[in-house]
Amino acid sequence: MQRALRGEAESAVPCDGCTACCTSSQFVHIGPDEAETLARIPAGLLFPAPGLPIGNVLLGYDENGHCPMLIDDQCSIYEHRPRTCRTYDCRVFAATGVDIEDDKPAIARRVARWQFDFPADLDREQYVAVRAAARSVRERTDLSRETPTSAPQHAVLAIELQAREGNAS
Repeated sequence: MQRALRGEAESAVPCDGCTACCTSSQFVHIGPDEAETLARIPAGLLFPAPGLPIGNVLLGYDENGHCPMLIDDQCSIYEHRPRTCRTYDCRVFAATGVDIEDDKPAIARRVARWQFDFPADLDREQYVAVRAAARSVRERTDLSRETPTSAPQHAVLAIELQAREGNAS
């Protein structure tokens, strides 16, 4: 998960046909360097990403809250899907104990099903540490960067804090 957050790898999420993230009224950021992706999405479905440099765009969703690239419950551009989709990992909510927003019930249902194994003591220790980091994010306002405004930001910040603290020890 940490490698995906740093942009070093894709998330290896065993979705098994789940499309909760694709059907939950989410905007998908696409960077200007994602030429293969941009070539496969009709320009009319994209709009400039507010607050980001020119060339960064968002892919919206249809009137049902579904990604317009989701056709017959499958991603029509899967091999060339946006980096945001390649790195999205709903397990971050289960790992951190951060509740997904009430307006994302499909994701919340999927998150509730995730179970983790702890083959080594270190695995359980890291799980406990990341949940503690999430509680700390929720309780603190003196963080070095802006306080998260959404559940995904909260969960990601908890993972990043735990990674920094883990590397410092």
